[in-house]
Amino acid sequence: MKRHILLPTDFSDNSWNAIVYALKLFKEDYCTFYFLHSVTIKVSMLSNLSNRLLKTMEQDAIKELMALKDLAETSDANANHDFQIILSTEDLNKAIKKAVLEWKIDMVVMGTKGASGAKKLFFGSNTIHICKNLKDCPLLIIPENSDFIEPQQIAFPTDYNRFYDPKELNPVKTIADLFNAKIRIIHINEEDDLDNIQKYNLASLQNYLSSYEYSIHWMPKYSKKAKEIHDFVEELGIDILSMVRYKHSFIEKLLHEPVIENIGFKPKIPFLVIPE
Repeated sequence: MKRHILLPTDFSDNSWNAIVYALKLFKEDYCTFYFLHSVTIKVSMLSNLSNRLLKTMEQDAIKELMALKDLAETSDANANHDFQIILSTEDLNKAIKKAVLEWKIDMVVMGTKGASGAKKLFFGSNTIHICKNLKDCPLLIIPENSDFIEPQQIAFPTDYNRFYDPKELNPVKTIADLFNAKIRIIHINEEDDLDNIQKYNLASLQNYLSSYEYSIHWMPKYSKKAKEIHDFVEELGIDILSMVRYKHSFIEKLLHEPVIENIGFKPKIPFLVIPE
């Protein structure tokens, strides 16, 4: 089965790094990779002058997309892979949502510059915006300067309060299948014992993952979500962190929590964000 992978790009080193990661991650799979670039001008600027400017920007962007496609074909040289380009005049968020539906995208892979701006959020604002709005497709976020390492350990944090649909675990299984990775289910201790609902949800998770190598881990509760993540990523040697995004979920809290600079924490490994 052929995969369809969307790669949003602003032609930066950061976005190229995410592209290289995706090419290596899916090196054994038949894939079409779609390079997406968005060119927009604010409505307040629309005039004859800005229309001409937009045309020039579009022409420049097409040239850069074609150059990127050529670079990928030259550096990848993988018979399993082919490449397409998409230029959109909608904002990036709408452009991604539209492309996901139109091209039946299986996964979006994009880079992030990490903590930025006055609030020092965990991810850059663009990434957070897309993460919140992308509802039809998993999003793999590649941190700045993150080198590709074959994923051997995938973490899946959960509080067991929510029943997971088997479909929601498919992206985790997909990546586990690529390199025969182990899945680490991480539970943050917020209670002494699991209640009956939590026990049922844990049993369901174990059933869904019965054909995979997995283990269950309990972590102490900290006041800061980023610190919890930092500790179990380091302790277990995690290569990819995966989370289902739903209201009040772990990742929802993480997206809104300012990163405390004095713990020196930046996202270092890819995040797989799965919509509910």
